[in-house]
Amino acid sequence: MITITEVTTKKGLKKFVKFPFKLYKNNKYWVPPIIKEELDSFDKKINPVFEHAEARFFLAYKNNTVVGRVATIINWTEVNEQKIKKMRFGWFDMIDDMEVTKVLLNKVNEIGKENNLEFMEGPVGFSNMDKVGILTKGYKELSTMITWYNYAYYKEHVENLGFKKSQNFLETYFYFKDVDITKYKRYAKIVKKRYELRPLNFTTTDEIMPYVKEMFSLFNTSYERLPSFVPISDKQIEYFKNKFISFINPEYIKFIVDKNDKLVTFAITMPSFAKAFQKANGKLFPTGFLHILKAKKHSKDVVFFLIGILPEYQKKGVTAIVFDEFFKTYKEKGIIKTFSTPELEENKDIQLIWKNFKPIVYKKRSTYSKEID
Repeated sequence: MITITEVTTKKGLKKFVKFPFKLYKNNKYWVPPIIKEELDSFDKKINPVFEHAEARFFLAYKNNTVVGRVATIINWTEVNEQKIKKMRFGWFDMIDDMEVTKVLLNKVNEIGKENNLEFMEGPVGFSNMDKVGILTKGYKELSTMITWYNYAYYKEHVENLGFKKSQNFLETYFYFKDVDITKYKRYAKIVKKRYELRPLNFTTTDEIMPYVKEMFSLFNTSYERLPSFVPISDKQIEYFKNKFISFINPEYIKFIVDKNDKLVTFAITMPSFAKAFQKANGKLFPTGFLHILKAKKHSKDVVFFLIGILPEYQKKGVTAIVFDEFFKTYKEKGIIKTFSTPELEENKDIQLIWKNFKPIVYKKRSTYSKEID
């Protein structure tokens, strides 16, 4: 018999966070999160998303053993302001047992019904800055620190329970050696002159901080037309600034400004921390932080984390300036391979950015949705 219990204590929440460590033990493709960071993201006193969102956490048990987990999430900005009556669910993991999956998703349905919501969709997080989707291709590819990994049966379970694909995402990579750097250098020169633009490069995190609020404002503007986008609040900006920006190599962040120093484009990449996180196995101490520091300095792979372009500058070749600046840095660092984060399959604008890089689609993932009974 499968039972489901709501997590209401710190001890229970730690059990919730640590369940995947057991589920994916010895799996060479899964990348574990840092346990403390996961716990902090669920803490209402730390994560400002809880000012306009709520979450409940559940564990499924079989014979007194944890066999599954799910977080039920309501983003009230999405529901009340955007009029999207969505019951979100995320942090969704379970053993290969359909009954477990059914019990977990029935709980999602139940809470959605209690709140008069119309459909449930997941796995997603609180906002667009969180991980997303069930992996549907690429089970034998190394995950990243910013994506969820899952076994192939996840897809089979949710589809057997009547869920349909809602949003589809692609993940690609390309080799730095395959890029015609001289072409981008030439284009960058033309675009900079035509629109009176100039790049900003950084050597310290402190140099970046004054631009962070403007950067996230541009992020909101760039992505507001996409489905399921929820704007990031000022307090969330401050939270993400402390969580991410100080973590990323400053030389891997590029800004483009106009003649009035207004930010028109930003792009953030980061070294691949996947193998370092595997070695850390959820803990920064006593040695986990050393693996992460080593990757930060010496990783030859990078992950293209985020890019934002003001709508009036889209399709004007501004990315040529961005890549020209990145290529200078990558050449100096000896970068070999660049990976993209999950990108909406329907977002053709972002796919145009990569078209000349000979990108290889190596993973696919989807969110799944179903009407609430």
